[in-house]
Amino acid sequence: MSGHQWVNEAISKIEADFQRSADTHLIRLELPGINGVEVYLKDESTHPTGSLKHRLARSLFLYAICNGWVDENTTIIESSSGSTAVSEAYFARLLGLPFIAVMPRSTSMQKIQQIRFYGGQCHLVNCSSEIYAESQRLARELNGHYMDQFTYAERATDWRGNNNIADSIFRQMRAEKYPVPSWIVMSPGTGGTSATIGRYIRYQKLNTRLCVVDPDHSVFMDYYTSGDSSLTIDQGSLIEGIGRPRVEPSFIPGVIDDMRRVPDVAAIATIHWLERILGRKAGPSTGTNLYGALQIAAQMKSDGQEGSIVTLLCDPGDRYLDTCYNPDWFAAQVGDIQPWIDDLCRLYGK
Repeated sequence: MSGHQWVNEAISKIEADFQRSADTHLIRLELPGINGVEVYLKDESTHPTGSLKHRLARSLFLYAICNGWVDENTTIIESSSGSTAVSEAYFARLLGLPFIAVMPRSTSMQKIQQIRFYGGQCHLVNCSSEIYAESQRLARELNGHYMDQFTYAERATDWRGNNNIADSIFRQMRAEKYPVPSWIVMSPGTGGTSATIGRYIRYQKLNTRLCVVDPDHSVFMDYYTSGDSSLTIDQGSLIEGIGRPRVEPSFIPGVIDDMRRVPDVAAIATIHWLERILGRKAGPSTGTNLYGALQIAAQMKSDGQEGSIVTLLCDPGDRYLDTCYNPDWFAAQVGDIQPWIDDLCRLYGK
């Protein structure tokens, strides 16, 4: 098969897969404690691979193929804490390409099993800070392509439209009481999604503001406040998929209107509280997102403001049964979450 023929067929397969998938749902939460402020979850767990990272993986594959970096003989390597690797393994299998995920040993077993289900291999390292160099080494040794989500996430997606997540949110909000959200709240992993949303808001001349919430043990917020891109820490984030030990190239602070730190204990408590409302489990990054959104909602109500807030349900909780939904694990890692759950029930309901 000629190079151009393979590229044409690969892009056609990815585009056909996209057409087989409907848009993700937008869920309005019933929260009597903040009447006048509507809070919505953009449920990215309904993608074929179960997370927000499905959009990113599709964009990264198209970007790499169209740049001539990937052909029919290329081994794909990615550094990931799990969800991106799951989604990239799916697309690699779709194209018949070998896939290797370089991941910290602390990654949940459920994610590792999903990567293997899609035919991918998992190459585990001791510390999250080791994933970059190890991915580069493997790519060199195997003559493969390091997908490098942390560099290319902010440029692989067309932020002006083309059914990106921002375009989807604003289309789905059109029939709501407050169709233009006062805030969109999300947490950064690569920084690619916050870059897409922030750029889209500005390009479309919208009055929505973007709040980015960072977990404990992440340098993004410190970089946002200090401007020091050399910041690093030794400890990785407890909240899989978000927070980084270094400033990633895809994190664009200039598109952000506000940034807040959400304690890990608050994030874990929030997903347990959310289960009472939705009747199903969500992953811990969703807890970080929603806790930040609830803080803003409470402030809006206190200030006598009405409006809407949209945040992201990033992935399902069944990937974290041995961690965030294991009482022994979260007691050891973050302490007693019950007081936080009680506060959420008192302030917002349930």
